[in-house]
Amino acid sequence: MARTPTTIPEGSTPSREDEVLIREIDEAVREDAVLTFLRDHGLKVLGVIGLGIAGLGGYLVWDHYAEQDLERQSEALISSLDYAEQRDFKTASEKVAGLLGEDTSPGARASARFMQAGAALEAGDNAKASTLYKAIATDEEAPPVLRDLARIREISINFDRMKPSDVIAQLGDLAKPGNPFFGSAGELVAMAHLEGGNRAEAGRIFAAIAKDEEQPETLRSRARQMAGLMGVDAVVDVEKLLKDQGVAQAGGEDGSTAAPR
Repeated sequence: MARTPTTIPEGSTPSREDEVLIREIDEAVREDAVLTFLRDHGLKVLGVIGLGIAGLGGYLVWDHYAEQDLERQSEALISSLDYAEQRDFKTASEKVAGLLGEDTSPGARASARFMQAGAALEAGDNAKASTLYKAIATDEEAPPVLRDLARIREISINFDRMKPSDVIAQLGDLAKPGNPFFGSAGELVAMAHLEGGNRAEAGRIFAAIAKDEEQPETLRSRARQMAGLMGVDAVVDVEKLLKDQGVAQAGGEDGSTAAPR
């Protein structure tokens, strides 16, 4: 027989028997709420948990194979560089042939094309090299620095067949002080201005290259000579220039001139 609930007067302390009954009722209510929730939403909860586990597993599998694929691409590029250092450009080109597909990472794909373009130049196939450089320059997924470098290389191959205005239009944005490719691009643009009859602009760019201490000394020396031919002074520190070129200045106050060492 069910026990008749006892009404507890306000302010009084419930008996031990009442406390046990209250606790049992509370636990029963909670258990019933859980069972009701599981009955109404249990399949949904299990489905969400299952999808989460499946998604995590899929990501881990994908990450594993993606990492393995990147390692494979790196190994192919390193192997190709090793053969290139031995001047075996044919084998170097073959080693990266599998990296030209769209499933390859953009950086590895661009690097592989650079390797094959270099091999083509060594073999005297300028047309193939030009095509590969153009493919890099127009690949929107390739790293910007590689795209710019490929643009310079492609134009340098075809410079003699291009209109000066086209060279200036395609490399003008790179031929500016502060740009990483200012020296290489600037020299081509300056030559284009010279061929186009704009000696003043050509001299200005050559002088800027000659004064840029970030550029290789061979390039600066060449630019200095070209600027001089244009009548533009490209020397900033005469004494330093003479010292770099191995010329010692004798005396000074006695009017003596610099003499070669």
